Amino acid sequence: MRFSANLSILFKEVPLLDRFGLASEAGFSAVEFWWPGYEADLGDVERAVKDAGLAVALFNFDAGDMPGGDRGLVSDPDRTDRFRENVPVALELARSLGCERINVLAGHEKADPGREEQLALARENVAFAAGEADVAGVTVMVEAVNTFENGPYLLHTTEQAVRFVEGVGRPNVKIQHDFYHMQRMEGNLVANLRRYLDYVGHVQVADSPGRGEPGTGEIHYPYVLAELESLGYDGYVGLEYNPTTETTGESLGWIPRDLRGAGGAAADLKL
Repeated sequence: MRFSANLSILFKEVPLLDRFGLASEAGFSAVEFWWPGYEADLGDVERAVKDAGLAVALFNFDAGDMPGGDRGLVSDPDRTDRFRENVPVALELARSLGCERINVLAGHEKADPGREEQLALARENVAFAAGEADVAGVTVMVEAVNTFENGPYLLHTTEQAVRFVEGVGRPNVKIQHDFYHMQRMEGNLVANLRRYLDYVGHVQVADSPGRGEPGTGEIHYPYVLAELESLGYDGYVGLEYNPTTETTGESLGWIPRDLRGAGGAAADLKL
């Protein structure tokens, strides 16, 4: 198993540009993050990644004002232009960083236009992004997230995300499968993993219900990650959790240092 530290949520005790060095010092060889343009100049992000000697497993397209409650642009007719303008910018960043995956958030369901119209627009915009990304050798991820923390998000179950991907109809569109979000919304983590693994392009972990590090909640990660491993998943497992400890470093005891960079077996995790 290969692991990546999500720097939009980990190491938040320092500013974003300083988190890359901390991730490297903690033993990680790969990181991921949300759209970084909210917090730093993209050129500075590129330099921080390269100075730290890190790979970038994934990052997000622009999803709007995330702290203000936005969760994506692709289903909003008033912000389609903003999303499409971000696509070449994001792909250029991916090229510079050697990143092969970019995640898109679907947005909130609204009364006007209706749900089906929003989904149709989102499929069009994701198809546009996928077409551009295919030329660059990049896979576009589509993520389902929970509605408890994220409002009336359009895609909030694994099946909804899979059907959306099928509707886009592009081979380089996959789902980003976050076990925390799906435990909150549907449970049946391993059953759904077995059913839909072929659609999964990236995995993320946090424990439920508090979104802390694995081992602090109800998800039995030794079983879940061992099953992920046995099914042959060979992508990254992104650590996207809120540490329950004072610092991020203190929350990493469940993943031995020698596994953070080189990867290893699920059985070697301290869970």
